[in-house]
Amino acid sequence: MHENTPGTNHPGTDHPGTDHPEPRTPTPRPGGRSARVREGVVAATLAEITEKGYDGLTVEAVASRSGVHKATLYRRWGGADGLVADALTASADQPWPLPDTGDLREDLRLITREVFTVFTDPGLGATPTALIFAAQRSDAGATALRAFFASRHRQAAEVAERAVARGELPTGTDGAEVVRAATAPLYYRLFVTGEPLDAHTAERAADAAALAARAGLFTSAPEANPGPSKDS
Repeated sequence: MHENTPGTNHPGTDHPGTDHPEPRTPTPRPGGRSARVREGVVAATLAEITEKGYDGLTVEAVASRSGVHKATLYRRWGGADGLVADALTASADQPWPLPDTGDLREDLRLITREVFTVFTDPGLGATPTALIFAAQRSDAGATALRAFFASRHRQAAEVAERAVARGELPTGTDGAEVVRAATAPLYYRLFVTGEPLDAHTAERAADAAALAARAGLFTSAPEANPGPSKDS
């Protein structure tokens, strides 16, 4: 993964050497024209990133595709990095229906299966893959990416909270950490090592997280292994 070279212009600016406002994510305003403008800009940003990647993302192209004047884009989004960040923010705002099978392991398997299916399907995975790689190229994008995953983990923590209520997990289990442990091996292969990801690996990651959660490893104070007694 490459970083922007210090001192150079961010890809997406139209005049080398011309200063533009710092990347920023606009505060969403519910309903009305502003919401429609944002929706169109986010859709155009995702399409451009999918087709051309971060290095090919320009404010001009997003303006042309969305029908929003580039001066508006610079004023509200600050440039290409702000567009990437807001695309992630908008994605985090989308609802995520969670599985509720009555069994933690099955719920986690369904979550990891969804990640596997989305990112390994050429039709489904191109846009989220391109967006994550783009987000890693700027501070604004990286901040938005962290916020996106934090939001998703908080939402998905519900599957572990239900398991606690059923008595399947110890009281005090950190549900977000359970979900993070289940999905992290998948993202590691997808975005760090580039190793192949298959359905068995996705299922095994879910099973490992469920086993660790049942053992109390995701409570605020995991129980220590007492080890052999002095009398043994």
